[in-house]
Amino acid sequence: MKHLSTAIRVPIEPDDPAIVRDEELCIQCGQCARICGERQSVAGHFSLEKNGDVGICIHCGQCINYCPVNSLHERRDVPKVKAAMNTPGKTVFVQTSPSTRVGIGEACGLPVGSFSEGKLVAALKKLGFKYVFDTTFAADLTIMEEAAELAARLADPKNAVLPMFTSCCPAWVKFVELFYPQRLGNLSTSRSPLLMSGPTLKAFYAGKFGIAPASVFNVAVTPCTAKKFEITRSEFNAAGRKIGDPSIRDFDAIITVRELASWLKEDGIDFASLPDTPYDRLLGSGAGVLFANTGGVMEAALRTAHFLLTGKEAPTEFLNLKPVRGMDDIREAVVEIAGRAIRVCAAHTTANARMLLADFESTAEKYDFIEIMSCKGGCIGGGGQPKCDNMKRDKIIAARMAAIYERDAALPVRCSHNNPEIQELYREFYGRPLSETAEELLHTAYTSRADTLNRK
Repeated sequence: MKHLSTAIRVPIEPDDPAIVRDEELCIQCGQCARICGERQSVAGHFSLEKNGDVGICIHCGQCINYCPVNSLHERRDVPKVKAAMNTPGKTVFVQTSPSTRVGIGEACGLPVGSFSEGKLVAALKKLGFKYVFDTTFAADLTIMEEAAELAARLADPKNAVLPMFTSCCPAWVKFVELFYPQRLGNLSTSRSPLLMSGPTLKAFYAGKFGIAPASVFNVAVTPCTAKKFEITRSEFNAAGRKIGDPSIRDFDAIITVRELASWLKEDGIDFASLPDTPYDRLLGSGAGVLFANTGGVMEAALRTAHFLLTGKEAPTEFLNLKPVRGMDDIREAVVEIAGRAIRVCAAHTTANARMLLADFESTAEKYDFIEIMSCKGGCIGGGGQPKCDNMKRDKIIAARMAAIYERDAALPVRCSHNNPEIQELYREFYGRPLSETAEELLHTAYTSRADTLNRK
């Protein structure tokens, strides 16, 4: 067999789009297998013997974070990005995910929890990116579609599939496809923010900017190694299908916070000395910023679901939904919308997700809406964030989390549906949430991967 036992280390396939192992550095300490089995609930839940010696991976990257010798690392896309930037006729767009702004400063020597949005934009401009966008705009777009989808399901509980699961986390989605394909109908059909922004940029904004869609090269800086896998999924060429050139991918490259920090160091850029610089446009709300934290997608979605179901802005308590905040494994809340009690749940790590799914009948009776993030703390604890002392990890994640909540509270727009650029996008292109164009470009469907667990 080509792979060692999953009790010794996680099996990484040579063509894994997200994770790479340097065999010369591996000391077979078992740390990656432990975190993959205990926290992510993947290792130990498949058999290499039954699986044709093919490794099963959800690409979350937690094995990287816990590898003590850096044998494991993300598949590096910076060379691909540099090549695109140096290709005549290519226009490279870059955007930054919400949690990157509390990760990049830390990776570049600033105190843990530093909110470094302006310096992050300046750093990307310094590297040569002409267009720098904010992924929180796309997070707001996701909320518009996901909240509308939740409202539609709640309005027809007899025929709708409930509880609805969030689907922003690609590692969590693949976990369901692998281990619980019978629950695929519970997943929201709304794409993740990046995979909403990709087709929107190529099918709509490129034209507004006077740029040929085929020349656009979409890059994102993210905390997430699983995004490298997500953008390779065959269905994510919606912009190309709409434009009439299916070869056009919605997204082209992902670089993690760690990759960006290394690139800045290689180019001799002193991050701490950079001036704060604003994004070019496509700005998000506080709700979009919340996507960084576990429970944040749910909190953001409920703010807009309340508006969609009642026509009124959410009450003050919706803007600080304490029951779904924090680091407890599973957090619950009951909120009232339009006279109905909506039962919600937020959980982080796929081990906790397995607990919910293993007793699904009980789970389905208890909840209407469930958010799952595969990484502890949510995206702020992602597999592409700066590595840290594992003994201090929870405190570090808590500091990152606090910085995100502080940012949300300080922003003038805290609900996705009140973002003026989102309103403009719907007026000019999508029409309304769940419209035909929105379904075409912003929604998707998932399929079972259970057969990969039993190849023999």
